[in-house]
Amino acid sequence: MPNPRDNNTRYCNEGHKIMLRDLNIDDYDDLIRLWAEAGLPYKPDGRDKRSNIDRELADGAAIFLVAEINGKLIGSILGTHDGRKGWINRLAVAPAYRRKGLAARLVREVEKELYDKGIEIIACLIEDWNKSSMEAFQKMGYKCHNDIVYLSKRKHENV
Repeated sequence: MPNPRDNNTRYCNEGHKIMLRDLNIDDYDDLIRLWAEAGLPYKPDGRDKRSNIDRELADGAAIFLVAEINGKLIGSILGTHDGRKGWINRLAVAPAYRRKGLAARLVREVEKELYDKGIEIIACLIEDWNKSSMEAFQKMGYKCHNDIVYLSKRKHENV
């Protein structure tokens, strides 16, 4: 079956073909390399463990997209929802491809899929040191809520 995202093929300024597609578990090592290149923290004993990502992909509830050029991953994004609110996580773009609209394209694709599922609120959590991500999401229409405090309970420190 053809990938419905094939219509999302784009060209960056250098004329190279950029394709958006669903992540598959065979991309795992390349995904982790992309996250490292993009400066995203990596939790190999928790949320980012290969088996955890494989389980999320198998569940079908997560929207895990990648952007690639000539077979190389240059962008990624994860979208999830709880039935009423959508979440965007793990947005990463390789430094050489930043400021070309790729992050916005990945976000729009996840937003569309979440809206298609009836989700009307989409949020993202950004660590306070990540000013460039905050600026990028604000440019895309996301509002900062300084009146919300994030609390979490973790089974162990590495998740």
